[in-house]
Amino acid sequence: MTKSGWVKTVGPLIVILLALVVAVVLIMSKKPPEEKPLEKKDLLVEASPFYRQSASFVISSQGNVVPKSETRLSSQVSGQVVRIADVFVAGGMFNEGDVLAVLEQDDYQTEMKLAEAELAQAKAALEEEIARGIVAEKEWRSVNSVVPPSLGLRKPQLAREQANVKAAEAKYERAKRNLARTEIRAPYDGIVIKRSIDIGQFIGTGTEVGTLYSTDVAEVRLPITESELAFIDINGNLQAAATVAIRAVVAGETHQWQAKLVRTEGILDSGSRVIYAIAEVSDPYNRSQSAHNRVLRFGQFVEASIASTQTQSLFVLPRSALRLDGTVLTVGKDNTLKIKDVDVARATAKQIYLRGGIDEGEKVILSVVPNPYDGMKLRVAGDELLTEGDKPSTAEQPITLNDEGRGNE
Repeated sequence: MTKSGWVKTVGPLIVILLALVVAVVLIMSKKPPEEKPLEKKDLLVEASPFYRQSASFVISSQGNVVPKSETRLSSQVSGQVVRIADVFVAGGMFNEGDVLAVLEQDDYQTEMKLAEAELAQAKAALEEEIARGIVAEKEWRSVNSVVPPSLGLRKPQLAREQANVKAAEAKYERAKRNLARTEIRAPYDGIVIKRSIDIGQFIGTGTEVGTLYSTDVAEVRLPITESELAFIDINGNLQAAATVAIRAVVAGETHQWQAKLVRTEGILDSGSRVIYAIAEVSDPYNRSQSAHNRVLRFGQFVEASIASTQTQSLFVLPRSALRLDGTVLTVGKDNTLKIKDVDVARATAKQIYLRGGIDEGEKVILSVVPNPYDGMKLRVAGDELLTEGDKPSTAEQPITLNDEGRGNE
């Protein structure tokens, strides 16, 4: 190999080797980067203090409208139906005392006339016996100076005639009542639900002629849970204290009526664990034209809001503050987390009411805390002034729970 060929072959290798040596020297002489300690910040949370306050509630319930009085009207006498009132049809309105149906009266009129004649005879016999007694007393005293005996004065005969008069009067009164009973009258103001008789039909004593509902007062049977009983004075004067707002959709519009909580059924249902309270609505069919602006019909399903009659001193917290295990997270001393069991008096979709479990003025955490544990170090938003350089990043902002328990985005 010639000298020029050797240079062409070995020269590039020498250049590459020198470059590698220079690179290694430069790398070895470079100073390592300065290590800074990792600063770990405590979790930033949002918390607010809570204090006891007087709380009352509106208890929600629902039920169906039913009449206060339901009557299966029956005939007290037998006979053929000869007349039926125009209002005696399903849905017909009637007033107390209205004649709904009339039975054939001929036989009962005859019985009353016979009873009237027997009464007249008994009274005449009584007057005759009274006269005989007076005559007998005069005759006795004209011939004897001693006190006359009862038999001599015809007192037993007089008592017999007096008894006959009473019996005749009773028979006449019964015949008169039976004649009046041929007219079947309404026992109260109401509405006809069903009619069971018709013209020409013969009915016996005790035959059901129809079903009536009273329209003076309607009732709504409202279930109340055991936890809600603490806020209603069911043993007190309900009529003076508890008011009920009843709502229903009629003809596509929501209407409201005022009612009163008048009583409870007094028995706790063993299956559903509720007690039923009875609310009354006066004149539901607005027959007086002044009670309501809309008719509340029987059978209507309604929703009810019962104003609580009892107030209690409770902590009122957002619903999201209560965890699934019945605890809340609070901020303790030195900004450490505490998990506390609480006594929940009532919970709604937006709020919870606590009888106890937290202290007066204690701060309750309202933001999301991942994997919380007792003693966890915290930073409370708003407790310290943050400099521009210390402001938390977006990831450090506390996530506040909404009413459904989700974090705000």
